[in-house]
Amino acid sequence: MRIVVDRTKCSSIGLCEATAPDIFEVGPDGVLNILMDDVPADRRLDLEQACENCPTQALSIED
Repeated sequence: MRIVVDRTKCSSIGLCEATAPDIFEVGPDGVLNILMDDVPADRRLDLEQACENCPTQALSIED
């Protein structure tokens, strides 16, 4: 499974990074980076929480 970022919506607030810092990182340039191309299934709850917490609804999950 993978996480998809809608870059037109993302404001790089960092709530996703706070939820799963090994998956998300807001770089020094203020751009959100995804650190895992293929996220293990046992991390689904973390991804769902990150999607729900995103104030701009910029994140989605692809199976």
